[in-house]
Amino acid sequence: MSTALNTMEGAMENELVERARQTNALTKFDITKAWFLYWLGAEVSNSYERLQSLIFCASMTPIIKKLYPQKDEQIDALKRHLNFFNSEQTFGSVIQGVAIAMEEQKTRGEPITDSSITGIKTGLMGPLAGIGDSVVWAAIMPLLIAIFIPFAAKGSAWGGIMPVILYTGITLAISYGLTHKGYTLGRESIISMLQGGKIKELIYGANVLGLIMMGALSASYVKITSPLKFSALQGSEIVVQQILDSIVPGLLPLLAVFSIYLFLVKKGPRYTTILLSVVVLSVVCSIAGIL
Repeated sequence: MSTALNTMEGAMENELVERARQTNALTKFDITKAWFLYWLGAEVSNSYERLQSLIFCASMTPIIKKLYPQKDEQIDALKRHLNFFNSEQTFGSVIQGVAIAMEEQKTRGEPITDSSITGIKTGLMGPLAGIGDSVVWAAIMPLLIAIFIPFAAKGSAWGGIMPVILYTGITLAISYGLTHKGYTLGRESIISMLQGGKIKELIYGANVLGLIMMGALSASYVKITSPLKFSALQGSEIVVQQILDSIVPGLLPLLAVFSIYLFLVKKGPRYTTILLSVVVLSVVCSIAGIL
């Protein structure tokens, strides 16, 4: 008798859990809430041990509580998303959409394991970080800065404010769309997209655009001239700067930019050393009347 009762109780409990899962279907608002939590803290909650896993887990918490009615399942899911995670904030948000879709598929009884969810996050965070760095930091940011530097140079406050506003709006729009797209497409579509040639073309184009903008910024705002003059026969003068301009206009700024670039390639990102060297050389050359 007791065995039959226990069996009935177990069946009723399973039925209640299954009904709770069916009624707790995710909505667009749930996905948006998780995305916004991740976007707010992706670059400010880093742990030395696990980097962005803290904010990723925190953003997934409302999803997990809605998908998993049982406490032990919630605990396992939270532990799953506390594993090491690090990606670029904007394009890395697509991983969150994929993870949410996989968690939802897992509750529906599909063959999704804990290791597959962790594995897809680990496999995607590197390639998407590369895309984000190439597009956001190597193309979008230089473009915004190049557009508004002339306004700042003329004393307009908008030259300093608008890049921040536009950058925030652009990254919000991109990450919002990618999170929902990742949730809609699922893991297979994202993997096939990364393996295709269009992503490589996007990265290459973004890198080219970023290099063009950095070259334009260097040519426009790195100003180096030489005041050197030499007396010649019959009272005429040889102006060094005129000779340099006749050879290659902007030769000195170009040499300065490439010197810093070569230093970065050979010695690494030692920005303090570069800044101090530029200041010292500027002072010395100015006193000596060379530049």
